[in-house]
Amino acid sequence: MASKPGILTDWPWKSLGSFKYVILAPWVVHSIYTLIIKDGKERDPVYVLFFPFLLWRTLHNQIWISLARYRTAKGNNRIVDKSIEFEQVDRESNWDDQILLNGILFYVVYMILPGVAHMPLWRTDGVLLTILLHMGPVEFLYYWLHRALHHHYLYSRYHSHHHSSIVTEPITSVIHPFAEHLAYFLLFLIPLLAGFFMRKSSMAALFGYISYIDFMNNMGHCNFELIPKMLFSIFPPLKYLMYTPSYHSLHHTQFRTNYSLFMPIYDYIYGTMDRSSDALYEKSLIRPEELPHVVHLTHLVTPQSIYHLRLGFASLASKPYTYKWYVWAMWPVTCCSIMLTWTYGRTFILERNQFNKVNVQTWVVPKFKIQGDEFNSYGELYIHNNPKLKIKVVDGSSLAVAVVLNSIPKGTTQVLFRGNLSKVAYFIASALCQMDIQVATSRKDEYEQLNTRLKNVECEIWVVGDGLTKEEQMKASTGTLFIPFSQFPPKRLRKDCLYHTTPAMMPPKSFQNIDSCENWLPRRAMSASRVAGVIHALEGWNVHECGNTMFNVEKIWEASLQHGFRPLTVPT
Repeated sequence: MASKPGILTDWPWKSLGSFKYVILAPWVVHSIYTLIIKDGKERDPVYVLFFPFLLWRTLHNQIWISLARYRTAKGNNRIVDKSIEFEQVDRESNWDDQILLNGILFYVVYMILPGVAHMPLWRTDGVLLTILLHMGPVEFLYYWLHRALHHHYLYSRYHSHHHSSIVTEPITSVIHPFAEHLAYFLLFLIPLLAGFFMRKSSMAALFGYISYIDFMNNMGHCNFELIPKMLFSIFPPLKYLMYTPSYHSLHHTQFRTNYSLFMPIYDYIYGTMDRSSDALYEKSLIRPEELPHVVHLTHLVTPQSIYHLRLGFASLASKPYTYKWYVWAMWPVTCCSIMLTWTYGRTFILERNQFNKVNVQTWVVPKFKIQGDEFNSYGELYIHNNPKLKIKVVDGSSLAVAVVLNSIPKGTTQVLFRGNLSKVAYFIASALCQMDIQVATSRKDEYEQLNTRLKNVECEIWVVGDGLTKEEQMKASTGTLFIPFSQFPPKRLRKDCLYHTTPAMMPPKSFQNIDSCENWLPRRAMSASRVAGVIHALEGWNVHECGNTMFNVEKIWEASLQHGFRPLTVPT
């Protein structure tokens, strides 16, 4: 939101929320009517192609989002080092509004203008006309419109909303107030209207021009440099005709330079080209990939969870993982991702963070579910097979135990233990017994494994893992607190009970670049296994923690608190 929002700031359909797409219904009905009712000669293919083209624009933008987030996580060619936070993700979550607006306006203009129907697929003179009008009037008028938007009156009421994002992502390019988008629409309509009135329009000019705008907008707002220097060496005048991500990035960091749309020539003409543009371009091109001090390995939890990765849908990734009904409608994409996972199957970088000069990266193992004990045993086997290993493998089990123990309310005398038993479960049970807290179980096999006294008691504290059934939850007394020790949380079936998160902690505010949720955890919360790796690196502990090895629980808990990590509050 702008600092002093002006008139027509909000989108007309803002109140509709996720149902905003219903505004397309009349035009979709008209398109279907044209396709079904009219015969081949009367049927205009442009009406039929309009809405598939909107889907293409959405996919085009999403590809750029995923690519940009992957590249900035790797670090090579990155331009700006500042972090992206949840506030920016929320502000840019309505990036598809401009696609809806442009789709409706172009459709209406096409319907009401006389003589434009049944345009050909290609006309060379029309394409050349569109190119020339963009290079001339559009770029020129945009330059001066942009400079006007930086006047304090218009800037505070409109354009400051766009400049709230210092570190840009591809979708930052279309984050503007509604009134500003209307001005841009009229501006970009100039080449198309000229083609319509001069009877030189074509589908290639119409759809190609809009795709060109999308491409250049997305490319120019990436936070990594991708334009090779060779292009400018082969054709030196290109530097006046095409901007680069680093060129436009300076506009977002300096504010008063590099105003041009896509062609820097007008900045050169009017003396607003930032003098550091070439130096930043050269510096970004040679910037190497970052080497991490800590690597956190994670994996997909369901086939649909690909959309919740920060490389997927940014708005979904910024919220705790939940099932969304509309994700099921994307089953063709989901099936393709499953096949790609099976065939490609390579670990990839998902996220980067920095804390106290420690570089942290999250890598995704492309498997949908990996049992904790399985992963744990593989780590021990890997260490055994590589005795000269220079890195340390930490599963974070000691911190997970510490988090669970400190989540149990003070004064508790009895807890019920339920779920598939694991390394973490055994150590929790042992620690509880040492604290003179009675550990009750509901199954004989669990009793024998834990080797504790089985008691038939009604406990208000349940320490649970995978395998907790619906029937068992329904037997819990009202007000029971479920504290999971597993990686996966139990299903919240009881409204009269309380559910704690899986073992996790809240990092200090100085922990940079957290813009997505870690699975089902709340915003900024980090799993105990992830935090443990960071603490081991900060403390310089030269030990492994995997297999049957457990680090000192009290020591890692105290270290995490000293570094500013805090336990999540017990739900109320």
